[in-house]
Amino acid sequence: MNQIRQDNRPLYMLVIDRIRELAEGDWPPGTKLPSEFELARQFGVSRATLREALRVLEEEGFVVRRHGVGTFIRERQIVQAGLEQLFSVTEWIRRAGRVPGMIGLQVHEAMGTPEELASFGLPEPVPFLTITRIRTADGQPVVYCEDRLPAALLPNGMKAFEGSLFELLDSVGKPIAYAQTAIRPVAHHEVILPALRVQGRQAVLHLEQMHYGADDVPILLSSNFFHTEAFQFHVVRRRL
Repeated sequence: MNQIRQDNRPLYMLVIDRIRELAEGDWPPGTKLPSEFELARQFGVSRATLREALRVLEEEGFVVRRHGVGTFIRERQIVQAGLEQLFSVTEWIRRAGRVPGMIGLQVHEAMGTPEELASFGLPEPVPFLTITRIRTADGQPVVYCEDRLPAALLPNGMKAFEGSLFELLDSVGKPIAYAQTAIRPVAHHEVILPALRVQGRQAVLHLEQMHYGADDVPILLSSNFFHTEAFQFHVVRRRL
């Protein structure tokens, strides 16, 4: 079945891709994988190559090995997020016991638009950074992120960026203290929904947040689109 077609990447990486593809259809979360011998035969690779692929997938949290039982596609835990506390997307994913990642990073610098300048209360035009990327949990796309901030806030640019803008801003002495958030569902978007592999009539949840420092100065404007099969939000409401 489905022997691997070689390209320029190491063979074990192609095996990883094939297992991920099968996990999108034939092998849903909780599926026990065939034996190493059978998988190696089906993919047309050596057992050493297969073991390396499984080792990487286990480190990423995509599969789990149970001694004496077998290897399973890991159940996808939904990220339960309380809106009362402000966490980065990276931290939300980590707290769900999943491995955060990032794909499709793009960084664009241009003079701020009138809308951006007004949002940040800036009287004169300044350069802004626009950062777009897809955040992943255990390798699966779960959040489409678009962030904007004045370029001067990051004197070293994106050199130390590893996925979390909160952590990057902390490192340059611009920690975020709080955010104002607007929430709405989005049922159609020709770029974002396909990027998150949203199917059918399912919507994504759009959180637009302006983040502020302790001095109430705007720092970061985020527009995040959350896959609702991966994220569930809740809020504690108290009677006054």
